Amino acid sequence: MRKLRLGTGVLVGLLATAPAVALMALADRLAALPFVPFDLFDWTTRVLPGGLVTFGIDSMIAALELVGLDVADTAKTAERATAVAAFLVLGTLAGALFFAFFALRRSRPDTAAGLVMGALLGLPLAAISLAIGGARERPLVSVLWLAVVFLGWGALVAWGFRRTAPVASAGVAGAASVERLDRRRFLVRLGAASAVVTVAGAGLARLLARSEGGEAIASSLAHRTETGKGSPFPNAGDPVMPAPGTRPEYTPLKDHYKVFIRTEPEEVDSERWRLEVTGLVERPLRLTLDELRSRYPVHDQYVTLSCISGRVGTGLIGTTLWSGARLSDLLADAGLRDGARWLHVRSADGYYETVDLELVRSEPRILLCYDWDGHALPSDHGFPLRIWLPDRYGMKQPKWIESIEVSDEYVPGYWVERNWDREARMRATSVIDTVALDAAQEMGGRRLVPVGGIAFAGARGISRVEVRVDGGPWQEAKLRAPLSETTWVLWRHDWPFEPGGHTFEVRCAEADGTPQIEERRPQRPSGATGLHRLELEA
Repeated sequence: MRKLRLGTGVLVGLLATAPAVALMALADRLAALPFVPFDLFDWTTRVLPGGLVTFGIDSMIAALELVGLDVADTAKTAERATAVAAFLVLGTLAGALFFAFFALRRSRPDTAAGLVMGALLGLPLAAISLAIGGARERPLVSVLWLAVVFLGWGALVAWGFRRTAPVASAGVAGAASVERLDRRRFLVRLGAASAVVTVAGAGLARLLARSEGGEAIASSLAHRTETGKGSPFPNAGDPVMPAPGTRPEYTPLKDHYKVFIRTEPEEVDSERWRLEVTGLVERPLRLTLDELRSRYPVHDQYVTLSCISGRVGTGLIGTTLWSGARLSDLLADAGLRDGARWLHVRSADGYYETVDLELVRSEPRILLCYDWDGHALPSDHGFPLRIWLPDRYGMKQPKWIESIEVSDEYVPGYWVERNWDREARMRATSVIDTVALDAAQEMGGRRLVPVGGIAFAGARGISRVEVRVDGGPWQEAKLRAPLSETTWVLWRHDWPFEPGGHTFEVRCAEADGTPQIEERRPQRPSGATGLHRLELEA
């Protein structure tokens, strides 16, 4: 038997793996069955060293910024694309190795050999799906489905080997040419069939995903001038108007940034969900969502939340109305025992974080939040429950919370274990959103161009924002009253227009006068610092 080309194995492996991915994606949307590419990616990011994971995140964000893409809009898409591409490479290499093995042996694999190969690949991947939670709801059905997918994949690869492997044809005139033509026809037909299944399966999965996303968006409100509870914003009468092009003061839910440790957000069944408060307490609690809503007074707070991984000028920041029960009320109900020092907060997606009880005692505003914008939390933002800690980055604030254990022992949180800051206290930051050349106005013989953006320092407030152009003197901007003491401030500066190229910079000071850190430092481990700059040709 003539030696098979490795390229044929690569091609057959790819043509077998692509429709398998599409079918798994369709089954995920239709029946919530595991999507192995995402499960494998999620598992890999958990077992790899923290430094390597954060290096990968940093590299991905840097690449998105390099090509001019918005990180808040595209990071998850890039992550999902990476997961799918990695799985395609894995399946393709497995098929190529199968070809190489039997080519070296100069034998033809039967269907049984393909099934064995499919089992060798599928068994560990099914185990990973079970371990990571991708098959949590119906493990038996999930495993049976994955068995069908991977055994079918192996049988297809074995069939592809038999149809493309050269056969002994000595002495038969023209046999080699006919054989090559038959192989070529088979690969074309296999490619066409693979493309049809892949495109149809992926297209239907995409259509179903859009339908689900549309329903989620329809259930929340778009950008508006009133909150979900129907009341005007508390700063509605402030005379300082944002410069045209400044981001919305109140972030539409569909635009609020989303960060989570898995490629897909966790889906929690509210009927089965319970919040458990255990550990060093006198009266352990096990609360349904309805009980949480009815037993404890509801508190509302306008909140700006920011991601610690964002660069200077990040879009990973947003403002909305949070509503829920105060954590201190639940702990008082449970009764803390002697030695209680820490809260271990755990989430349905496997995330965990530790909260210092001294912080809870000193900060009564800490919420266990179940509503955003006057509506139940969206599933991709932590439904049914998430925590809010004032003055902390989002990494300290788990979503999809299932349990709170009161303990006398500190345990580092998920990202703290991966070398991010233990406290994760929000850094003061200011951003230029717009230089509104089209909105210039003539005043006193001068052409004034509105410049605007946001400034934020966690719960510490903002007292001053200053802007300078081309390294000149700092000019104080006007501040619009914030929605609350825990939201960003919108600022505006009317710049006397001058034609040419210009560099705009902004800085802020906290409420007590503490200046923003101007030295440029990376986001890891404690949050990015430095001045935001914007260059343009006016």
